[in-house]
Amino acid sequence: MLRHVVCLTWVDDVAPAAVDAVVDGLRALPAQIPELRGYWVGTDRRLATGNADLAIVADFDDDAGWRAYQQHPAHIAVLTERIRPILAHRAAVQFDWDR
Repeated sequence: MLRHVVCLTWVDDVAPAAVDAVVDGLRALPAQIPELRGYWVGTDRRLATGNADLAIVADFDDDAGWRAYQQHPAHIAVLTERIRPILAHRAAVQFDWDR
């Protein structure tokens, strides 16, 4: 099993509606991308300073599933239309994970 974790930080003064559109777009992806085995999206609760604004955790059977997700038109649309216009920083990691 492959786990993909992404943390996103928005530009200053981002509109709440833009963040809501990102969350809605991301949460719609599991219904469109069959390679996703688990998928969680959440905004930071602001318990600590310096945190990212949003996290995504996605599980796949293997590297091929992750690549299919990365190249899927629905994922690309969320990236280009909703995330990149408000993105200041992105950090990600993929690692082997056993349930």
